[in-house]
Amino acid sequence: GNGGSTLHALRCLEEEFGDQWTSFTVLLIHSGGYSQRLPNASALGKIFTALPLGEPVYQMLELKLAMYIDFPRHMRPGVLVTCSDDIELYSTGVTEAITFDKPGFTALAHPSDLALGTTHGVFVLDPASFSGKGGLEYGSCYRFLHKPDVETMQRSGAVCVREAGPSLSSPGGCGDTGVASECVYTDSVFYMDHSTARQLLLFYKQMGTLCCEIDAYGDFLQALGPGATPDYTKNTSNVSRADSGLVQVRQQLYSLLQGTALNVIVLNNSQFYHIGTTQEYLFHFAAESKLRFELDLQPVAFSILPDTAKTLAQLSVIQSVLEPGCVIGPGCVIEYSRIGPQVSVGKGSIVSGSCINFRVDVPSNCFLSSVSVKIADRVEYVTMVFGVADDLKRSVKSLSDVRSLQFFGASLPECLDLWSIEASDQLFSSEDTRLGLWTARIFPVCSTLSESVRMSLNMLSSVQHKSAFKLSGFQLLSVEEMLTYKDVEDMLKFRKQIYDEICLQRQKEKSDY
Repeated sequence: GNGGSTLHALRCLEEEFGDQWTSFTVLLIHSGGYSQRLPNASALGKIFTALPLGEPVYQMLELKLAMYIDFPRHMRPGVLVTCSDDIELYSTGVTEAITFDKPGFTALAHPSDLALGTTHGVFVLDPASFSGKGGLEYGSCYRFLHKPDVETMQRSGAVCVREAGPSLSSPGGCGDTGVASECVYTDSVFYMDHSTARQLLLFYKQMGTLCCEIDAYGDFLQALGPGATPDYTKNTSNVSRADSGLVQVRQQLYSLLQGTALNVIVLNNSQFYHIGTTQEYLFHFAAESKLRFELDLQPVAFSILPDTAKTLAQLSVIQSVLEPGCVIGPGCVIEYSRIGPQVSVGKGSIVSGSCINFRVDVPSNCFLSSVSVKIADRVEYVTMVFGVADDLKRSVKSLSDVRSLQFFGASLPECLDLWSIEASDQLFSSEDTRLGLWTARIFPVCSTLSESVRMSLNMLSSVQHKSAFKLSGFQLLSVEEMLTYKDVEDMLKFRKQIYDEICLQRQKEKSDY
């Protein structure tokens, strides 16, 4: 989990720099785990998600560095921890600086509606330390709640009533101008001073090997503040896998961190955006979202497009080559791809890292992402295809329950019949009883990129038209296995080819001009 990787990174810092690291200000970004809800980021990590911005395009990493550029000069030695799939935009007064100089933990807090609070961390602020007015306030947190339900937020005193002035509020923000509305303050980035980081590192060394998934947000922050109780240590409902030993490790962390301060920097005029799911990705990149307006995200970023396609505003094309004759529906994101002249892509689809050079209609709401794999020293290609709303996180424990898994609107056994694949234990790549779309071995390995795209689109077409398409005879991989065998170098080589082609085209346009 990201908690374990945080501790591991601290250990690497100490091994590399010895006592020197006591004077460092460190930016620690969780680069993204399996990314099951946004699988086009799974192979390379969410921190390298391309943004529809810049020539050549910026990645999430550059945006993070730009957003936090002012922090180090107002920061004592310590570690700033952040995710790779969120964006915090805020506005403060000219003389107001965000300062990380207190012992213990210090977290940024953003006003959000209660619905957003149920999927994030929520601060129960100490009312004596906080007024809810002004752009920037330093307060203390009585207790931290991790993904609480609305009733828990209300019972714990986390809900504030706020006069919403002209601010960055929008979906996820609080209310309309001048109207009082209920909100909670949600988490994003947090800082720990050096002595706290050292305390955690010591704990990690004493533990030896961690055998369970620790969450840097839930498991560190819930131990903090005077109102913290150890009840959360036994609640495993939000954990992707409840390993044995998790409760014990949480209890040890609670004992270690209990009584440590949780300071909060309340950014009343701020907006928190999350781009961790296919739906959020499509909304923020290819619809009229507030984020798109605030960051000036472009419909076409560093790409070659035929002139006829340039009129579509509700579109996001990132470092791709679209040939004359292709048709892209509204609300699509196309990244690092080459789309041929006889291709149409339906609305609301995502196409990533693919080469489509044959006549085909890609259906609406389709998720298509290609991965280079290296098997027995040979580079080959696999393309995953799903519906954008398919749930890759969902799993069942036994084969008899597999019918509840949905692939593009059909039940998985229905699809397997059409593809002549037998539903057996061998169908799934996971060693434990997690049977789901993530672990289903259904995607054929091919010798070329475009062939792998063709095969996967044929699979999808067979499900849509209820017509047979035999996959027997192919080596089939699950998404889980694609990531085990991924060949990042080859994927980057394909991106570089597109990059070079766009650069050449730009030079040609300049000389023609």
